[in-house]
Parts: sequence; structure tokens; C-alpha cells
Amino acid sequence: MSVLELRDLRVTYRTEGGPVPAVRGVNLTIESGDTVGLAGESGCGKSTIAAAVLRLLPKGTQVEGTVLLNGEDVYAMKPGRLRAVRWTGAAIVFQGALHSLNPVRRVGDQIEEAIRLHRTVTGAAVGARVAELLERVGLQGAHAERYPHQMSGGQRQRVLIALALACEPTLLIADEPTTALDVMVQAQVLALLEELQRERGLSLLFITHDLSVLTSTCRRLAVMYAGRIVEEGPSVDVFARPDHPYSAALAAAFPTIGDSASRMNPQGLAGDPPDPSALPGGCPFHPRCARAVDECATNDVALRVSGPGRRAACVHVKEAADG
Repeated sequence: MSVLELRDLRVTYRTEGGPVPAVRGVNLTIESGDTVGLAGESGCGKSTIAAAVLRLLPKGTQVEGTVLLNGEDVYAMKPGRLRAVRWTGAAIVFQGALHSLNPVRRVGDQIEEAIRLHRTVTGAAVGARVAELLERVGLQGAHAERYPHQMSGGQRQRVLIALALACEPTLLIADEPTTALDVMVQAQVLALLEELQRERGLSLLFITHDLSVLTSTCRRLAVMYAGRIVEEGPSVDVFARPDHPYSAALAAAFPTIGDSASRMNPQGLAGDPPDPSALPGGCPFHPRCARAVDECATNDVALRVSGPGRRAACVHVKEAADG
């Protein structure tokens, strides 16, 4: 059974200016123990998907389609069941640890609160569990007595990971967990996530704009643009041999370390993603695409099989035999 399955997920925000379709028909499956990366520029709908999985979207947001977590329909759950699932079924590590943690409570108390809400434990046992979690993410048990402002950015991010793992969820959603960290601490946090995923058999949904991070962390990769998945497949293949021009542009944006030609001639992508409330006709990427043809302005191609385990949504992709 799949840990997470999204079926034709559509999310539309209600604003004063009218409806904003942030996610438009996303299908995604994560099996037990699988690691899936979700990539794309800011505004492509990645974090909206993370929030939709556990019904963390603003009041009034319209959600269509199906979200199945361990076989249960999240949007059919009663409040009590949803509260339990948010910690034991799936947990989220957000980008800004300083904003996610309560600034006036010790970090140990915040981890302890999650355990007490979802587990029947004694005072001594819960204290030992907090120390165990902190030590597992590379912090001393004594850090439980600290406030968030007394810790470095990397330490706070480790506390968030410990908090997310407190009730042993089957799915961990990491939403840009290393963006605010320097490269050395980022490498440490990524190594920690990989180790925890292997040890516990966690299913992992890793969200970031950095394709190189996803390639080293995740087995499969899905690239989003304008609220849709435009390419998916094995992460190494998508990064090294992208089928969609947008995936190619994301991959080319990262210079090769030690390659002077790459450093002196950085590649990028002009412009910004389209406004979700005013998407262009046809393929939404065609106004920025160097390979766009007349057909792209009128034909919005759906995902098609482009190779073994791979799909892409582009007129230049010749559909291959599935499997």
C-alpha cells in the first residue's frame, strides 16, 4: 500500500482579486520507504501541496481531488482523527525553524508536548524520549533546556527534525529544510535526513528549488511549473538528461564546481513563473522557453511517457512505450 497518493489534486485560493489556482491536477504516489523530491521555482505550488497533504491550508481554500495517507482519505477524516494523523501518520519540517518554534518555550518542552498529546507515557519516560530524539539528531540532551534564540540555525533545524520524528510518522515532508543554512550545515542536515530515512524506513517527500540537493537525497524527482508536474522520473536521469526544457533550465542554473567555463558563463532562466490567476494559453512555460514553437501557444501537453519510469509534458517529447 502506498504511504501517500495524490489523485488529480487541485488547490484554489480564494482572494479579493478572485480565485488563484495554485495546484492544477497533480498526481503523485510515494511508496513505503521511497524518497521523492519536488522541485521548482517559488510560486510553482510545491509548498501548497505540502500543506494540502495534512489540511493546513487557509480557511476557504478550495481543494479538489483525493489525498490518501496510508490508505485513508485525509479530507474525509474527522477532526480527532486528523489531529492524530498529523503527528503519527505524517509530519512536516518547515523552512524557517525560528518561525516554527515557540520563542518563549524551551525546545525540550515543545518536543515533550507532542509526545504527551499522542502517546501514553510517564514523566521520566517522556524526558528520556526527548533526550533520545535530540541525541539522534546530533544534539546533546542538555539542549532541551535551551530556548530557540539560544541555538544556531543548524541546531534549530535539527530540533525541528527531532520534533517531526517524535511520534514516529511513516511519512516525513521536508519543505525547504536547508534553504536558510550555510553550505556546511546544509550538508550535515542532508546527511542526517538520509541516515534517519534509511534507519527508520521513512517515506520522504523533499521539497526544494535545488535540483542538485534532490539528486543526492531522493530516488525519484518531480519537477513542478505553474501548479503542475511537468516532468518526473529517477532523480539522476532527470538531472543529467532532462526531457522538459524547464527541467533543463533548472539543472543548468547550478554551476559545476571547479569548471571555469561554467563559472564564467552561468546559465539561467529569464523572467518569472506566470501569475497563477493569469496563466498564458497553451503550455504555461512557452513564453520563457527557448524551444517554443507555434503549437506551444495553443496546446497544453499532458504528461506522456518519455522513457523507462519517466514522463514529461512537452511537444518535443516523443511518447515511448510504457515499461
